[in-house]
Amino acid sequence: MTKTSITPSSSPTLHQRNIIAERHGMYCTAYEWFGAHVVVDGETVGTRFAVWAPNAQEVCVVCDRNGWKHGGFYLNSSDEGVWTGIIPAMGAGEAYKYSIRQIDGQIVEKADPYAFYSEVSPKTASVVYDLNGYQWSDQKWIENKSEINWFEKPVNIYEVQLGSWMRPKDGRKYYSYAELSEKLIKYVVEMGFTHLQLMPITEYPFDGSWGYQTTGYFAPTSRYGTPLDFMAFVNRCHQAGIGVLLDWVPGHFPTDGHSLGKFDGTALYEHADPRSGFHPDWNTYIFNYGRTEVRNFLLSSAHFWCDKYHIDGIRVDAVASMLYLDYSREEGEWIPNEFGGRENLEAMNFLKDLNTSLHGSFPGILTVAEESTSWPGVSKPVYDGGLGFSMKWDMGWMNDTLSYMQNDPIHRQHHQNQLSFRSLYAFSENFVLPLSHDEVVHGKRSLLSQMPGDQWQQFANLRLLLGYQATLPGKHLLFMGGEIGQWTEWDHDGELDWSILEFETHAGIKRFVSDINKLLIRHPALHQLDCSSEGFSWIQADDAANSVYAYCRFSRNAEEILVVVLNMTPIPREGYRVGVPKHGFYKEILNSDASLYGGTDVGNAGGVASVATPMHGMKQSVNLTLPPLGMLVMRFEELDSKKTPTSEKIKD
Repeated sequence: MTKTSITPSSSPTLHQRNIIAERHGMYCTAYEWFGAHVVVDGETVGTRFAVWAPNAQEVCVVCDRNGWKHGGFYLNSSDEGVWTGIIPAMGAGEAYKYSIRQIDGQIVEKADPYAFYSEVSPKTASVVYDLNGYQWSDQKWIENKSEINWFEKPVNIYEVQLGSWMRPKDGRKYYSYAELSEKLIKYVVEMGFTHLQLMPITEYPFDGSWGYQTTGYFAPTSRYGTPLDFMAFVNRCHQAGIGVLLDWVPGHFPTDGHSLGKFDGTALYEHADPRSGFHPDWNTYIFNYGRTEVRNFLLSSAHFWCDKYHIDGIRVDAVASMLYLDYSREEGEWIPNEFGGRENLEAMNFLKDLNTSLHGSFPGILTVAEESTSWPGVSKPVYDGGLGFSMKWDMGWMNDTLSYMQNDPIHRQHHQNQLSFRSLYAFSENFVLPLSHDEVVHGKRSLLSQMPGDQWQQFANLRLLLGYQATLPGKHLLFMGGEIGQWTEWDHDGELDWSILEFETHAGIKRFVSDINKLLIRHPALHQLDCSSEGFSWIQADDAANSVYAYCRFSRNAEEILVVVLNMTPIPREGYRVGVPKHGFYKEILNSDASLYGGTDVGNAGGVASVATPMHGMKQSVNLTLPPLGMLVMRFEELDSKKTPTSEKIKD
């Protein structure tokens, strides 16, 4: 094939852009230059390409036009290692790859690191796509979001893997983004969730990785439609009042041949030394956060989703694996930092840059860390010595709580401190309490199946678990399927078992989750001071003999007071006295044992008036009937002096 050079591009050089980047400390919009862009450059109409491959001998664009053969459509090299050029008349919708003669002379085909769209898996070519043209109608949402203090607002997240939430019955494998915008958004609103968190939709080759082995950091997966289809999905979420969070994976990337690994024959995006550059748990490469081009690639990816797709936040996966050089490694398998320590200083700086730049560019954005260790200050601002995330997953709470709930109730008396222990650190970070996908796969069983006892007790325990989660200080996350009491583990090759909603037991769980979600939104005491110790106090946490807990939730200035009581045994308890902070009537606003939810209707006839009987260090107390494996939420109300009850229990 005749060697054909592509028309040079007159756009700014990488050197010029790096000057700008250095002036501002970081370069977060590389997607405006790198990749494939449909352009009009003078009299030339076509697609402009730019790819970083500093050690390559040659770079070609291969596509249908040249029979996918190396030797045509050569890109032009530069001193900065960026290869650029324009292919005349090439437009949106055409598939391509970069054919790279690597430093050793071997020719390999690579997907575009900055591609906006890709072929549908299992094909791996990039596709030219013009992101311009979508007419957004969420300006009011964006403006309002920028004024919101999310620490004082309800954040109740529904975690979803789009391909296995629900599947079509017509033989197709997946619903499209457009179909999901009808079905999923309606469901999220109905259930009272405030945010939808999508497991990674950044393009990935292997369904079984669930998106956590990313090959397209700027491309929504084509499994469900086009980039504009995904824009429309996000737009519809915003119109419905739902925020959209994305799982984002800057910790590692797969070794697939078309991916980033050994891109030009050298370790470009990863470290050359496997002690730093290879992840033994996942058989993946680890990004070299100390390399400017790599850092800017990742920063640009995060900014891209917020800029082009109006995403409301990112949940950063596997942060602990980024922070520790010895993560999942034995002695001698890792390289200490310059001070001899195990901390990855370059990753620390990258995460600080990530959070600083996102919060500066997109007011109201949420950045959430999945960080499983006691690393200090994950959700502290960078200026205060922290990493700068908005929030951090409370993995300790998740592990301790599930461990406690899996105990037979007769043994829970020996584990009372598993739930009360959290109070020692509950406000050290801004926490999200997750019941995530990680807890219902790989043999762990579904949440319902993890609950002990007979079937009635399993459902009661699940309601108790979900109610406890929702009433604790912190924001909340539930993985799909938990809200309907699915029996089976999550299967990415199937869908949720929607047919079980024909049974009242499962329908009751769904009603309970919907009601408690809406309770969380309606009552400031359950969200306004989530990140402050002023919003929570124990009434009692040491009644191990009865496995009972009681605590208060407060709104600002205690304008609203809620009392929450948990009975962790299947034994109803009559005449159980609980101290309360003020004299008044305590209205029962939620009872997890209500028959509506599948319970036995053991309760307190609508509410209880306090009396001057000291208890739990308080001057006032209420005499309660605690339902079996049940949770009560009671709201303080002032007593009308003209209607002072003669009995402690009165009807609502």
